[in-house]
Amino acid sequence: FFAMRRGGKKHPRRQLLRIVEGITGEVDFKVELSPRFDYGEIKPWICRHRDGRAYTACGSNQGLFISCETPLTLAGEHDIRGRFTIRAGQRIRFSLEFAAPESLDPPLESLPLEEIDRHFDETLQWWRYWSAKIRFEDDLNTCVLRSAIVLRVLGYAPTGAIIAAPTTSLPETPGGERNWDYRYSWIRDSIFTVHALADLGCVSEANEFRRFIQRSAAGNAEELQVLYAVDGKRRLTEVVLDHLEGYRGARPVRIGNAADEQFQSDMYGLILELSWRWSERGNSPDAHYWDFLVEIVNATIEHWQQPDRGIWEIRSEPRHFVHSKVMCWAAVNRGIGLAEKHALKAPLTDWDAARDAIRNAVESRGYDAQRGVFVQDFGAHELDAALLLLPDVDFVDYDDPRMIRTVDAIRADLDEQGLILRYRSKDGLRGGEGVFLACTFWLVKCLALQGRLPEAQQVFDRVLRCANDLGLFAEEYNVAADEMLGNFPQGLTHLSHISAALALARARGEVPESPHETTQARRADGR
Repeated sequence: FFAMRRGGKKHPRRQLLRIVEGITGEVDFKVELSPRFDYGEIKPWICRHRDGRAYTACGSNQGLFISCETPLTLAGEHDIRGRFTIRAGQRIRFSLEFAAPESLDPPLESLPLEEIDRHFDETLQWWRYWSAKIRFEDDLNTCVLRSAIVLRVLGYAPTGAIIAAPTTSLPETPGGERNWDYRYSWIRDSIFTVHALADLGCVSEANEFRRFIQRSAAGNAEELQVLYAVDGKRRLTEVVLDHLEGYRGARPVRIGNAADEQFQSDMYGLILELSWRWSERGNSPDAHYWDFLVEIVNATIEHWQQPDRGIWEIRSEPRHFVHSKVMCWAAVNRGIGLAEKHALKAPLTDWDAARDAIRNAVESRGYDAQRGVFVQDFGAHELDAALLLLPDVDFVDYDDPRMIRTVDAIRADLDEQGLILRYRSKDGLRGGEGVFLACTFWLVKCLALQGRLPEAQQVFDRVLRCANDLGLFAEEYNVAADEMLGNFPQGLTHLSHISAALALARARGEVPESPHETTQARRADGR
């Protein structure tokens, strides 16, 4: 476990602890530690201290302090080895702690055993305290608490950033090129995350992330980008590491993500949606943040007619994605709602006209009148699972006939053995991919809120079988091979799992509706 404590936001421990406890009989264990820095390119300088129970490993600007209560030995110059036998009633404790190299000189001594046990107790208390805030009656077949915990551990407390996943380059197709670095904070995924946590009763994370976005964008809408590093760094250059082999030989292994240079217009709507839902919980934007939001709405109006890369960050030519246009509509619509609700200064006449123009464009160019369904992009016939999100921002009701037909069409066109693909259109990359688990949970939510509970429950039960034995979900799933694909655990999947479970419970009348569902009249423009 990673050691947690109250006040850890300012003074985190950055310590990984492992405790082996004997229950019955005895078991022989082997310890192997091969620390490497800078993605394997730097072999560390390892120093042994005192009685062989403490080591330091340093390289470049990184360092580790290693402590174990059983003696370990150097194997060559760069590896540490050891053996021990655990018997009933015994404990063996192992600590791996990140530290700056300069803090490791002079040499440190091994950690006292009682300190490690205290860290264990404090960590249990920390998680029990946090988990007690979850307002949901969980069960083994739902595992909402597990998903909430996953979302919480993806957060970086010092800044409020939330990463998409803790891994890089786990392949979406075995042996394929769809291998991405997800260890960054996407505006989209993070805002979905704070919505899910807020619905469960954890609202502080939403405010922390809202401030992280404002700081990272320097309070300027034109400086906004799709994703950031956890410390707010903007330049995330994508690099291929040719010396590394990925999972099952997958290549390339990437660090960084070129999506930081993409234009994705849905981010405007996401930020306004976050502020709108925050206001529904009794909060009003302060003057500085409102100035920032006004800039966002004005930037939306200026840029909404541009094609973009969309929610799926395609690497082919930009297109006029319907989901992106709807999120632009949402940015303007929520801006109007906030201004009217809190008597804030805004150019409402211009914003009203822009909101109407965006809706008219979507309903005329992003809608297939012959089939009566929304489509992936303007003038296209293909479908996109992102269309399942249109009711979330009140562009249409869940039970609008157009939305019901769109849901049925997505099930017919994008279904793979009860699970949903993102799309079938070209995206600029070779090869295929698995079904996208978040999309399947979006389908569950739509079906539940359309009153189609038996269908929603059937799909929900199907996608739950894609979790591992700990209730953890990957990004995608290979239905033919019955195995996970993509980065893991994936925050977008877990937050979508929470939203689907809450939608089912609300449709059954088991939990109250969220403030978003009770205080916002559908489609504030009156259509």
